[in-house]
Amino acid sequence: MPGLIVKPRSRIFHGHDWVYSTEVIKAFGVPTDGDEVALKSASDQFLGTAIYNSRSHIIARRFSRGRQELDGFLFRKRIEAALAYRHRHGLNERLCRVVWSESDGLPGVIVDRYGDYLVLQSLTLAMDRRRQVIVDILRELLQPKGIVERNDTNVRLAEGLELRTGMLFGDPPEPFTVSVHGIEFELDLLHGQKTGLYLDQAANYGPVAAYAEERRVLDCFSNAGGFALACARAGAREVHAVDMNAECVGQIQRNAERNGVQVNARAANVFDLFKDLEKQRESYDLIVLDPPSFTKTRGKLIEARRGYKEIHLRAFKLLAPDGILATFCCSHHVTAEFLLEVINDAAVDAHRSPRMLARFSQALDHPITLGLPETEYLKGFLFEVAHR
Repeated sequence: MPGLIVKPRSRIFHGHDWVYSTEVIKAFGVPTDGDEVALKSASDQFLGTAIYNSRSHIIARRFSRGRQELDGFLFRKRIEAALAYRHRHGLNERLCRVVWSESDGLPGVIVDRYGDYLVLQSLTLAMDRRRQVIVDILRELLQPKGIVERNDTNVRLAEGLELRTGMLFGDPPEPFTVSVHGIEFELDLLHGQKTGLYLDQAANYGPVAAYAEERRVLDCFSNAGGFALACARAGAREVHAVDMNAECVGQIQRNAERNGVQVNARAANVFDLFKDLEKQRESYDLIVLDPPSFTKTRGKLIEARRGYKEIHLRAFKLLAPDGILATFCCSHHVTAEFLLEVINDAAVDAHRSPRMLARFSQALDHPITLGLPETEYLKGFLFEVAHR
């Protein structure tokens, strides 16, 4: 097997599974893009087997600490282990992320299950070339009615892959509904956001909505309206949902009607809306901030910091005394410590005193792997905000 010799003190020696092109001393043999490579130290210590792509900054992604071929046996073993993990922890196996990339030992493979349908993303070259093997194993193990391909994310461009959407197996599904903790959501797997729903947030709807009774709620970057719907069901006095995407707003309205609740949804830029609401002296008892990632790279953190500070500053000013702020960040480049520092800076400028009530993370079907900080991307906080 051809391979790479990795520089001393590279992150792989500290438990990480990625090797960047800048961490390679030299190659041996003739590594082929999309195939397996052996990883070795400068002292010839074997470090494991990885998938290789010279076109990516992440030139190698380790998938085994042993010598391992990327074959059907490995895929079956890893997918079976992923299913067993979710069963072991009592997750809803018909509505969950079945495979979560490196966390389940298959770098770049994401599989979400929505009842009888699966959604597959193959985000690395090696996995994309073997997607038919993955499809065959998923069909055998889970017997879905259909498998949808949602390879329309720009992450693939860094691997030199084209963007694709379509059916890998079965007939295209019509839009249908699923129940998430008692809330009915409309799904369009071929044309909706991401793979259908943000399953990573599902476990956080209830804890936030527990503070909604008789409160005036503003759910920002609402997407399908998960927090807004949960708050309305929990007895909120008034619920407003905001998203820039008009299709999302239509979906929120349909979901509200389906669940028999009232949600006032509008399409707007949250930053602009906050300024208008402040001028109008509007006030809310509970505000939810769940924005898309403000940075895809570590080098953009300074710009991202400005965005995160701005939305928190505006939110603090719109909160009624002792109001509740639930805030989330979905970028793995932004650490919890970084986010808390930004929130504190915004609170100082807004003359507010936030008291932390809870911390949030991603659902257990998005496992966090020690040594791979990138697998811990979703973090959130719940504050009660005093005016002092």
